[in-house]
Amino acid sequence: MAAHAAIPVRKPFSTHGLATPAVIGVLYGLYAATVARQGGPTTLGQLWLGIVSALVLGAGIYVLRRHGRALFREARAAAWGSLTGIAVGFLYSLSGASILSSSGLGLAVAALNGVAAYYLFYTHEDAAGRPAPY
Repeated sequence: MAAHAAIPVRKPFSTHGLATPAVIGVLYGLYAATVARQGGPTTLGQLWLGIVSALVLGAGIYVLRRHGRALFREARAAAWGSLTGIAVGFLYSLSGASILSSSGLGLAVAALNGVAAYYLFYTHEDAAGRPAPY
């Protein structure tokens, strides 16, 4: 006796996962433009810096939230750590700090956030990477 095989239904495109990356990206872009301004008048270059910064960070957050589960937990934690470290280091470099101090701060933030993300993933997933049943 043959069982009926249900045809998998594709989910329609949803904007549910776009709100958080968009809001964080816009706030980051506004802050980047404000830091680059350094008290002077607003210029077109600062506007473009804010727009590009917002798009890059928002896209990075969206990709990691949408496709991050394809990575094993160590790589996913390293990706989140790298994204936050690069974002913080870039903002600090806009303030006129040296490249060495900007890189050092970015590495420190990346390491701390990577460890925190790994702890979160390790305690909230089973060995196969599925969310814990609790």
